[in-house]
Amino acid sequence: MANESGILTENEIIKSVYLKREVHVDFFLPRTATDSSSISLLLINDGQDMKKMHFESILDKLYAGQAIEPLLYVAIHAGVERKMEYGTQHQPDFKGRGAKAGLYTSFIFDELLPFIRGKYGLSSFKEKAFAGFSLGALSALDIVWNRPGEFTKVGLFSASLWWRSVDQVESEYDDDLHRIMHQQVRSGQYAPWLKFFFQCGNMDETKDRNHNGIIDSIDDTQDLISELKRKGYDGTKDIHYLEMPDGHHDVFTWGRAMPVFLKWGWGK
Repeated sequence: MANESGILTENEIIKSVYLKREVHVDFFLPRTATDSSSISLLLINDGQDMKKMHFESILDKLYAGQAIEPLLYVAIHAGVERKMEYGTQHQPDFKGRGAKAGLYTSFIFDELLPFIRGKYGLSSFKEKAFAGFSLGALSALDIVWNRPGEFTKVGLFSASLWWRSVDQVESEYDDDLHRIMHQQVRSGQYAPWLKFFFQCGNMDETKDRNHNGIIDSIDDTQDLISELKRKGYDGTKDIHYLEMPDGHHDVFTWGRAMPVFLKWGWGK
């Protein structure tokens, strides 16, 4: 249906064979997007939060100001097994969480993307991007990093980059060895077309495991950015880091950061 802002919104239910559940998916498309060949696609994890974020209002303001290009937004609702479906597909964390991340990846490529192409009659997109919040951000980065030929950008809001293979309370734990996503980047291949957006809030959390006066979420994010730079990504052209002094680990903060992300990625 169309709301007053001119955004076409629809909800679909996809019966996933891989996830063995019904996946609710919300679609947002500006009515001004008449040329399907020029449409970019943005997949968003934790899509159930978009209503609370007032996402349509955010889009309305950006399109009214002609601030961004038309995009097809696909907000994927998380299920009750969120902590199993999100994560890193090649390795669960020390508690076994993320064990279904590989199945979630298969859902994205083998079920969701074909559904989107069929629904909108699109054989391809101008570009594809993925974004997420917290654990959903880790999932988005994991999927993009492991299938870089499919994507050009990834947006990470308060990403759970602490995801680790050994519990930090264990004597053997080492930041340089046991943070899973950092290890993936370190051992992965440089894809020069990829661009990365990171958002952190100074009030994301209070934990500071190395007692350096910087909360873990910021440390983990900055360390991953350093890994990307060592891999060959330019800290200015390829990476955007938004640190919000009053930012919390919540939907309200991510909603405030969303226009910055969208203008960064698709600004006119």
